[in-house]
Amino acid sequence: MRNKAILGALAMDLKRVALGLNRGSDVMAQRFLDEAIKRKDELELQDVKPYLSKFLDNIKNIKNENKQKGAEDALLYSTIFQNASQV
Repeated sequence: MRNKAILGALAMDLKRVALGLNRGSDVMAQRFLDEAIKRKDELELQDVKPYLSKFLDNIKNIKNENKQKGAEDALLYSTIFQNASQV
């Protein structure tokens, strides 16, 4: 149950990253990306499904991508984690 709440918060952080990158607000995007990475560390990974672990590992790569690709990936991951938090 705790992981679901964290996944939901992680999804919102990533959605804010995508919005920030799309708007050109790099400071906002970086702040919420840092928050997303912290939330990832709060998860109990042994209870997370294997397919989610792959996406969780890719979160840190968003900052190394160009803005367009980073925004797309952040939005994709946001949707995936939001759906996982609802199951």
